[in-house]
Amino acid sequence: MTQTTTDRPSGRASGAVVPVLAFAGIVVAVMQTLLVPVIKDLPQLLDTAPADATWVLTSTLLSGAVATPIMGRLGDLYGKRRMLVTSLAVMVVGALVSAFTSDLLLMIAGRTLQGFAMGAIPLGIGLMRDMLPPERLGSAMALMSSSIGVGGGLALPAAALVAQHSDWHALYFGAAALGVLAIALTLLVVPESPARAGGGFDLPGALGLSAGLVLFLLPVSKGSDWGWTSGTTLALFGAAAVVLLLWGLMELRVSAPLVDLRTTARREVLLTNLASIMVGVSFFVVSLVLPQLLQLPASTGYGLGQSMVVAGLCVAPLGLTMMFTAPVYARLSARYGPKSTLILGLLVIAAGYGGGLGLMDAAWQTVVTSVVLGAGIGLAYSSLPALIIGAVPASETGAANGLNTLMRSIGTSVSSAVIGMVLANTADTVGGVAVPTLHGFRLSFLIATAAVAVGLALALFLPGGRPSARPQLRASSEEDANLERAGAVLRGFRGRVLDAAGVPVPRAKVTLIDRHGRRAGAAVSAEDGSYAVAVPARGPYVLAARAAGHAPLAAPATHTGDERPVDLDLSLPGETVSA
Repeated sequence: MTQTTTDRPSGRASGAVVPVLAFAGIVVAVMQTLLVPVIKDLPQLLDTAPADATWVLTSTLLSGAVATPIMGRLGDLYGKRRMLVTSLAVMVVGALVSAFTSDLLLMIAGRTLQGFAMGAIPLGIGLMRDMLPPERLGSAMALMSSSIGVGGGLALPAAALVAQHSDWHALYFGAAALGVLAIALTLLVVPESPARAGGGFDLPGALGLSAGLVLFLLPVSKGSDWGWTSGTTLALFGAAAVVLLLWGLMELRVSAPLVDLRTTARREVLLTNLASIMVGVSFFVVSLVLPQLLQLPASTGYGLGQSMVVAGLCVAPLGLTMMFTAPVYARLSARYGPKSTLILGLLVIAAGYGGGLGLMDAAWQTVVTSVVLGAGIGLAYSSLPALIIGAVPASETGAANGLNTLMRSIGTSVSSAVIGMVLANTADTVGGVAVPTLHGFRLSFLIATAAVAVGLALALFLPGGRPSARPQLRASSEEDANLERAGAVLRGFRGRVLDAAGVPVPRAKVTLIDRHGRRAGAAVSAEDGSYAVAVPARGPYVLAARAAGHAPLAAPATHTGDERPVDLDLSLPGETVSA
C-alpha cells in the first residue's frame, strides 16, 4: 500500500483555508435554494405539467444523494481538493446548461449535474481535518457544516429579488459565476491534503448504492403525486430495500468498500447518522412553511400578504444565525463536548417550533422564529461532523462525512415529501386553487417537533465523555498523549524525526497507517525529535510524518509482532517554500 503525499500547507495558506472552504459550501447551498422563489411558476416557465416540473427539483436531490458518498470516497483516495474542484466544475457546467435553455429535459439534465456539488461539504470538512491544528478544527468544521443553512438563508431573498425583477435564467448565470469564483479561490488558497486511503475505488459498491438511493428517494420525492399506496410507490420502496440489503452484504465482503459498514455500525456513528436525519427534517420544515405563510394574501384570514422579496428577508435570519453560532459552538464544544452541544441545539429547535405555533400572526414573529430555529439548527449541524470525525479513522473522513451529509439530505427529502402531503391534504380549494391552511402549517410544526424529540432521544444514547476524550477537537490530542507515553511503548515504532541536515524536528506529527489505509495510531515528536507509537498488531504499515516548513514523508515499515519496539528514524525532505 502506497501513501501519497503533497506539500504541507503553509501558515499563511491555512489562515485563508477556512473561509474559502466555507464559501464553497455556501455556493452549494445557493445552488440548492436557487429555484425556491419560482417553484410555483415552474410549470408556466417550462411550458409543462406541474408533475413534470417537479423533476427539476427531484433530479438535483437524486444526483446529490448519489454523489455525496462517492465524491467523499474519491477524495480519500485521490485527493480531497481535487474532488472538491471537480464537484464545483460539474456544478458550473450544469448551471450553464440550465441558463441557456427552457426545455424541460435539458433543464433536468443541467440540474442533475448541479447536484454533484453536494460532495463539497464532506470534502471541505475532510480537508479541514487534514490540515488544521486541533484547537482550530472545531469552529472550522462548525462553519463548514452550517454553510448549507447560511447559503440557503442568504440566497432566498437574493434569488427572489432576481426572479421578481429579471429573467429567471439569470439565477443560473449567478450560480455559475459563484462556482467559478469558488474554484479559483480553492486552487489559489487551499493546498491538497497529503492524506490518502489505501485500496481502490469500489465501483460495484458505488453502482449498488446509487441504485438503492435512487429507488428509495424517487418514491419519497414523488409519492404525493403518485399516491403513497400506489403500486409504483410500493414497488420502488420494496426494490430499494432489496438492493440496499444486497449492497450491504457485498460491502461487508470487499477489502476496500465504498462505505465501511463495520465503522458505520459503531454506536456513536450510527446514532449520529440517525440523529442527522431528524435534524434534516427539522431544518426543511421551516423552509417550506414560513415562505408560504408570509406570501399568502391577507384575505385568507391568516396569510401575511408579503412580497416574494420580503418573505425571503424574513426567513434569511435562519441562515445568518446559523453562521453566527459557529464560534459559539466551538466554545461550548471545547468545554462540554459535541454530544452536549447537539443536545442543546435540539432543545433550542424544539423551543423554536413550540413557540412558532403561536407566532404566526405578523411578519416580525416569523423573524423571531427564524432566529431561534437558526440558532438551534446551527448548533446541531455543527456538532455532527465533530461526532463523526471523533469516531472514524483519518483515512475514512471524506466517506464518513459524505455518508453523514447524505443522512441529512435524506432527512430533508423525507421532510419535503411528508410536509408536502400534509399541506396538500389540509388545503382549502378557493377558485379551483388549493390554498394551504393555518391548520396545515401548525401540523407541520408539530411534525418537526416530533422529529426533534426522536433526534434528542438518539443523542442521549450517544457515548458520553469529557471533551478531552475527543482528541481531534482539543489541543490535548491523541498525539500529545502518545508523546507523554513515549517511554512506555513496548510494541511499536520509535525513533527521531530529522530534517534533511539531520537536525531534530520538534512537534512533527507522525501518523501510523495500516494496510487498509486506516489510521492506527499517532504521535507528536518531542523537542529532541523523538517519537514513539504503538502498533495494534503485526504487519505492514506506513509512517507518515509532517511538520510546518517541511515537505511531508511517507515511510513503509513492517512490524513482526515482537514485544520490542522497532527503531526507525524519519528524515523529512527539504524545506517547503512558504507562500
